[in-house]
Amino acid sequence: MNLWLRLFWLIITAPFRPRLKLPEDTSRLTMRVWPNDLDTNLHVNNGRYFTIMDLGRMDLIFRTGSWTVIRKRMWAPVLGAAKIRYRLPLDVFQKFYLDTRVLCWDAQWFFFEQRFVIAEGPKAGAVAAIALLRGGFYDGVAKRPVASGEALEILGISGQSPLEPLHITEWKRAEAALKDVTA
Repeated sequence: MNLWLRLFWLIITAPFRPRLKLPEDTSRLTMRVWPNDLDTNLHVNNGRYFTIMDLGRMDLIFRTGSWTVIRKRMWAPVLGAAKIRYRLPLDVFQKFYLDTRVLCWDAQWFFFEQRFVIAEGPKAGAVAAIALLRGGFYDGVAKRPVASGEALEILGISGQSPLEPLHITEWKRAEAALKDVTA
């Protein structure tokens, strides 16, 4: 089963799953490791984690009802940065959950946390990998990034950002230093 089939399945099943409200709700996808997810060490390939995480963020978009608004405005979801920490391997045919949630936002970006959680066996409940992501929207018509405030208003999400966790603040600082090195 490749990722296009997983995406197709996600699109078909999203209307039948509970609606999500941001920022308080978490998307949980139940998945299984397939042979085409593996690397030469016979566990999930490090790059495959990032591709699977796309599905979790799309699930948030679908289940909050944002997809229709985003497509109508010709916005595209984009990532600005990502960091992942691998803890435990995910092996072939192993069942896992992908939990995706919005942690907070600033003027430009939304900050997400995505966790790969082992679903069964002696390590059930253990986090196999955790990722932090900085993402937003790009307006394809105006050819510009969409400010978080504008996106929140149009998507009907009100209220202040949750308090920015210290690990996000530190990660933003590291990202700024890396940007300076690559400028």
